[in-house]
This record gives sequence, structure tokens and C-alpha cells, in this order.
Amino acid sequence: MDSYIIDDKINKAWDDICKVLNKDQDELKRDILNHVGNKWSLFIIHALGVDGRMRFSALQQHIDGISQKMLTKCLRELERDGLISRSIYPEVPPRVEYELTHLGKGLLIQVTPLWFWIASNIKDFKEARSNYIK
Repeated sequence: MDSYIIDDKINKAWDDICKVLNKDQDELKRDILNHVGNKWSLFIIHALGVDGRMRFSALQQHIDGISQKMLTKCLRELERDGLISRSIYPEVPPRVEYELTHLGKGLLIQVTPLWFWIASNIKDFKEARSNYIK
């Protein structure tokens, strides 16, 4: 098997991840990873990062296919983890807006390369799916 430079990068990244995860194998790390790693949370982070502060209904329209229940759940989890903030305005009816926190912007910076990688390889993904035989 040929060894590539990328293999060393993958091995180093894996070692670094294992050190962090094994350092304190607490439930909080797994819980946060579950939240930020789910597709809806990533779409919310992306939407708020691109469009800035948004109301619930605008987020729901922006994220195709997300249910009201799932959006509510994800927003609560992201707010609890400090990735987004919720502002309530004393109006009738009350206006609620969501935006990324400093921590949320940091996450957006980390996942942006993933979005670019997906976009730049979309042709390969389509080809692989069309060649896939069940």
C-alpha cells in the first residue's frame, strides 16, 4: 500500500482527537458533538452565519425540510451550548431573534472548510451515487 503525505496528516489529526477525547471522557463532549454534528444544527449555524440575526420563521423558511419541532429543539440545544443567543423584544406579539455568539462564529469558521469541500466535490458524489449498485 502506498503511503501518501495526507496519511500522515490524517494520523496526526486522529492522534490529536484521541488525546482530547480520552483526556476527560465526559458526557459533555459527546453531547456537544452530537448537537453540532447533526445536520440541522449545521444548517442553522450556516444560516445565521450567512444572513445574520434571524427570526424563527425566517430560519424555518431558510432551512428547507426542517420541522418546527426539530428547529425548536436544535435552537434550544445550540442556545444551551452557547453557540447562539436568543433576544426577546417586548412587543405585541413578542419578537424573538437568534444570532451566532462568539463561540458560534468560531464553530462556523471550523465547519466552513467542510462546506467548501462538499461543494467542490459534488460532481464526484453524484457520480459515486449514480454508479452505486444496491
